[in-house]
Amino acid sequence: MLTTYDLDEYVLAAVRAGASGFLLKDAPPEDMLAAIRTVHAGDAVLAASTTRRVLDQLLERLPPAVDPGAARAVGGLTAREREVLEAIARGWSNAEIAERLTVSAGTVKTHVSSVLAKLGLRDRVQAVVFAYESGLVRPGRT
Repeated sequence: MLTTYDLDEYVLAAVRAGASGFLLKDAPPEDMLAAIRTVHAGDAVLAASTTRRVLDQLLERLPPAVDPGAARAVGGLTAREREVLEAIARGWSNAEIAERLTVSAGTVKTHVSSVLAKLGLRDRVQAVVFAYESGLVRPGRT
């Protein structure tokens, strides 16, 4: 597709309709010829500005890289300890965790200590990082 409009909805519509290329009309002639040759060879072409946006959107949708060792370690926690670790990663205080899990603040402190000990972590900051690395929580998910 050759177009003047560098709009994401046009790219998606063109790809859905079967286009193998999306190029802007202001592309230099040599880029247009190269794109035609590339598509003719069976590959696909996107304008550079379009490619950057598509990659950025794809990156937002991909799951983050997960540390397999961290993921296995989370498996060694009890269900309640996993809930507490997730709550820590969400930035909840002990009082908020206690209220949401309907347990006492002392019980939360016990669970936090247990999580830190089982995972070999020094503090809540390390617990937050670990929760993300293990895939227990993901950015932007509540």
